[in-house]
Amino acid sequence: MAIGWLTVLKLVPWGDVIENAPKVANGAKKLWQSVGKKPVPVTPVKPVPNSLGSAPPTVAALQAQVAELQVAVADLHQQMLASSELIQSLADQNAQLIKRVEVNRVRVLWLAAWVLGLTVALVSQLF
Repeated sequence: MAIGWLTVLKLVPWGDVIENAPKVANGAKKLWQSVGKKPVPVTPVKPVPNSLGSAPPTVAALQAQVAELQVAVADLHQQMLASSELIQSLADQNAQLIKRVEVNRVRVLWLAAWVLGLTVALVSQLF
């Protein structure tokens, strides 16, 4: 199972991920700012023409339908707000993860340099 994950991690273009992380975070912030400021839209509903030739719906039936549609639109708007907030949160977490990966990459490079230096010093002492 671990070999599969290692293969997947090796195939990820980490340079591109690190390069694009700030763009993703900024895009998510812009999305949240644009969506979070919008009020719940209230759009008038146009009556659908009756093609069957039957009697038109009553005013009460149309008002009930409009009320149902307004509730559905408000529910969809709340879902959109929650989704955009989640996207922003994930983008922020992604940016933090990329920063930590970059710090660890630099630390590993320094560690490799130290090990190489110590190896050279040890080999020179032995010979």
